[in-house]
Amino acid sequence: MTTTTANKEKILLVLLPYWAPILPPVGLARLKSFLQPHGYEVKIVDFIVKNEGLEYYYNYFDVLKRCIPEQKRGNFKNIGHDVLRNHMMAHLHYKDEKEYCQLVKILISKTYYEIIDDSYVKELNEVIANYFRILGKYFLFLVEFEEPDVLGATVYRDTLAAAMFVLKLTREKYPHIKTVIGGGLFADSHMVGSPNFDALLEVTRDYIDKIIIGEGELLFLKYLKGELPENQRYFTSADINGEVLNLKNAAPPDFSDLNIQKYPYLPGTASFSCKYKCSFCNEVQFRGKYRKRDIKETVDEMVYLYNAVELNNVDSGHQLFFMTDSLLNPVITDLAHELIRKKMSLYYDGYYKVDNAATDVNNTFLWRKSGLYRVRLGVESGSQKVLDLMHKGININQIKMAIKNFALAGIKTTTYWVIGHPGETEEDFQMTLDIIEELKNFIYQAECNPFLYHYCGQNSSDEWKDKRMLLYPENAKKILIFDSWTLDIEPLREIAYERMYRFVEHCKKLNLLNPYTSKEIFDSDRRWQKLQKFAVPSLDKFSPPVNLISENLKERRPAGKCKVDDRAFNI
Repeated sequence: MTTTTANKEKILLVLLPYWAPILPPVGLARLKSFLQPHGYEVKIVDFIVKNEGLEYYYNYFDVLKRCIPEQKRGNFKNIGHDVLRNHMMAHLHYKDEKEYCQLVKILISKTYYEIIDDSYVKELNEVIANYFRILGKYFLFLVEFEEPDVLGATVYRDTLAAAMFVLKLTREKYPHIKTVIGGGLFADSHMVGSPNFDALLEVTRDYIDKIIIGEGELLFLKYLKGELPENQRYFTSADINGEVLNLKNAAPPDFSDLNIQKYPYLPGTASFSCKYKCSFCNEVQFRGKYRKRDIKETVDEMVYLYNAVELNNVDSGHQLFFMTDSLLNPVITDLAHELIRKKMSLYYDGYYKVDNAATDVNNTFLWRKSGLYRVRLGVESGSQKVLDLMHKGININQIKMAIKNFALAGIKTTTYWVIGHPGETEEDFQMTLDIIEELKNFIYQAECNPFLYHYCGQNSSDEWKDKRMLLYPENAKKILIFDSWTLDIEPLREIAYERMYRFVEHCKKLNLLNPYTSKEIFDSDRRWQKLQKFAVPSLDKFSPPVNLISENLKERRPAGKCKVDDRAFNI
């Protein structure tokens, strides 16, 4: 498309802390590459990789860790984000210091089930106050320097407080700037139709002009061109008759504003939305109909991004790609054949649902040859009863064979487990611990997360609605602004969290880590190298400076007949 010059509006797109810096902000980068040919000047700023913000993140968790007993630190930061997120929101809206401090203690007690001393609350409050002080100062400098006409923020649950803070600050200082938000926030906790969405509309009425929900390219463009109703606060695909972006020949994401070396992966995308409907998931409701891209175009884009980094003399070693697809199942074999056909060594990582294809070791070896580096398996439970409650459509035999076959091909197996799904008993939980112990030598990483309930959007939200109840006291909403819910169903939240702590301890005893720090990843990679004959290269091999790694193209053969009789998988 030829760039026009009719529009002169300058657009500043931002991602605020805190969000794990695995990938550069792909949604914003795609938005930039889409808007610029229409004549808009677009700049992206990613705050999550800035050292100033990360310093306060680490400081906060350092203090929090000191006030939580070691036996309750299982999956410490993942569940701690609930505390941090709500603490940030409370800081923005509290009026009474005593109420504020008491609420912080409640936030921690409802996550770690521990009552902390007032001195720790004071320390945590100081970290939060300093963070917002620095963020405000830096952000106003940025806006003054960039002089945008439109300020857009992509927002998740963990970034909402920071986004609200800077947008309100911008409106007070620069009232002429249009403000717009969108992002994953509206896929779960703030889905249209939820009380939290209504609360967001009300509390941000004076400083957020528009909210774009779902795929943003077409909606944002139509808003900028004045083709959407001015008196409407939020827009969805229904406002453009369900029209979606034509994926054919879509421009690759534009990362020119970003320091790619800050991220371990580049993105690949072969599909949008999801074909499956697990009970606790909301992907389909948010993203709509499942769509696949042309695989050749997907691979061409990955090759382009790799070469763009290399041609710009960025010594980043970015052979590693993270596939943004909800699940790779429908596309992985075609993707593998195209990568092999091109003889490209692009190692990729992504989510995969256990299925019959993975029970054939010939498939996992094919995928390994194509560059599959790590597979993220939503196993969820070792209990068939719980898997059925989740509508997973898989059984224990499939789980065992899939994990083993990925591992035998040398692919890192990250396994995700949901603890405390409604209906999970102690016996069911023990089955989860047992299967992990049985498969420990075939599992690279085991990460557990507690079951979380959202007011709407999950495939089974309505099934559970009669059992939902507020997690925090009702009067907390005047400070937190938004509600959090839990279910009055066995197992109760406190039991689920206690099981989660036991899960982590069990994995530690098996020398099975959930690695995030550099040392943990190094140790886990060394363990994997010892366990698996065909193990993928360790992560440090991809660190700059690095020569092209192409060991994936070697021919490897599975030993013996490894496909399990499909009759074992009739459920």
